[in-house]
Amino acid sequence: MNRKSAPRIPEAILQLQRQLDQFRSTQPRRTKLPESLWQTAVELARQHGIYPVAHPLRLDYMGLKKRLGGVPIVRRKASKPAFVELITGPATPPEECVIEFESFRGGKVRIQWKASAPPDWGSLLRAWRESEG
Repeated sequence: MNRKSAPRIPEAILQLQRQLDQFRSTQPRRTKLPESLWQTAVELARQHGIYPVAHPLRLDYMGLKKRLGGVPIVRRKASKPAFVELITGPATPPEECVIEFESFRGGKVRIQWKASAPPDWGSLLRAWRESEG
């Protein structure tokens, strides 16, 4: 099974993740985080966006968003290509196809064409059989 690789987490976020893990391992559950850790998370969210910081750090998204206090978040925008060239393969002439039918009575029909779409074989065969009648 092919899985998409997880996006690379910046080193600054990984460093804060280690600090948070250490804090959480020494404190009872539901203990409030120190303001210094929140402040570091806020600064990282300004640089990288709220979700890319909140998710790996297991922080409350809305709590982090409120702490940003309406300060605009600087996000890196993907660069847009200035020019896109679409390259197709060389034009190939349609292949030639020849089909020959022969009936029990000895009648023969030969169909030859050079087109990209084949003819309706069923209709052609029925018409030929009816003409043999």
